[in-house]
Amino acid sequence: MKWLVLVVALAACKKESSAPPPPAVPQLSAEETKRDQDACKAYVDRVCACAEKVPDVKKLCELARALPEAMRINLEVAATPDTKPDVARQSLEGVRKTAKECIEQLAKLPAQCP
Repeated sequence: MKWLVLVVALAACKKESSAPPPPAVPQLSAEETKRDQDACKAYVDRVCACAEKVPDVKKLCELARALPEAMRINLEVAATPDTKPDVARQSLEGVRKTAKECIEQLAKLPAQCP
């Protein structure tokens, strides 16, 4: 009976170790990456140009300057081979969220900077 339990336990261990590796995380296309980076650059350029005329917008300019850097870091983390798949997916989602924030803030800018 002890041998049967041992054989079953070993078989269970063997099945777990032969699991296939997780699928690779698809990277953003070059077009999507460029579009996202361009959206943030446009927002930074416009909000900082506005800050020169409207002092209340100066803080927005300072905050906006961090967005392209956050996007760059997320892209690098996602592209690093040692990055775990779940972290890479989160990093790519961070790129998309940052781009969305840039686009939304750019759309709100005309109300803050006539």
